[in-house]
Amino acid sequence: MTIKLHCFGVSGNSYKAALALELSGLEWEAVEVDFFKGVTRTPEFRATVNEMGEAPVMIDGDFRTSQSGAIQTYITEKTGMFGGKTQEEKYEVLRWVLWDNHKLSSMAGLTRFLINFLPEEHRNPDVIAFNQGRLKAAYQVLDAHLNGRDWIVGDGVTNADLSCCGYLYYPEPFGFDRTEWPNIDAWLTRLSQQPGWKHPYDLMPGSVPDRA
Repeated sequence: MTIKLHCFGVSGNSYKAALALELSGLEWEAVEVDFFKGVTRTPEFRATVNEMGEAPVMIDGDFRTSQSGAIQTYITEKTGMFGGKTQEEKYEVLRWVLWDNHKLSSMAGLTRFLINFLPEEHRNPDVIAFNQGRLKAAYQVLDAHLNGRDWIVGDGVTNADLSCCGYLYYPEPFGFDRTEWPNIDAWLTRLSQQPGWKHPYDLMPGSVPDRA
């Protein structure tokens, strides 16, 4: 049975789940969520797709879950991929996924939205500057960790990589320049060279809003 992933191309969190599915080799298809038309906020979406009013949402037969980290864990349990090889690595992968969700992707997604997708008259430069300061601290942590390493955990791609990269391939400006972070830059290049890798706008449906 084909796995369905409710997602949209602009969403870095959707990309984390979509990329894990694509690299795993599982049979899946994307179901477009028209986020910018408010679909996720409708009673119908909350009643039939996700009560949290968010994407991504993965449906595999009778099983359904949301949140990219939960979807990645499901893919790992189904395929044995991306979860780490030892107990120590498994917890290290989880540690980095949680760190990313709290420190990196949360700030990157919000800042990218504020700069590119929020109407200009509502963009607060002080809030954006504060978020970019927090992002810089996160980039420093990740770049230092990747010094001398090919991957965040162990000797291959794990959910730690698939989570932390979620927003870092997007072209819209939000205070991230790969050339300023050589270890992150090299890691993103390695990941993009993996068989099956696709850019988020090639992997998932949905157009970028005109104001981006």
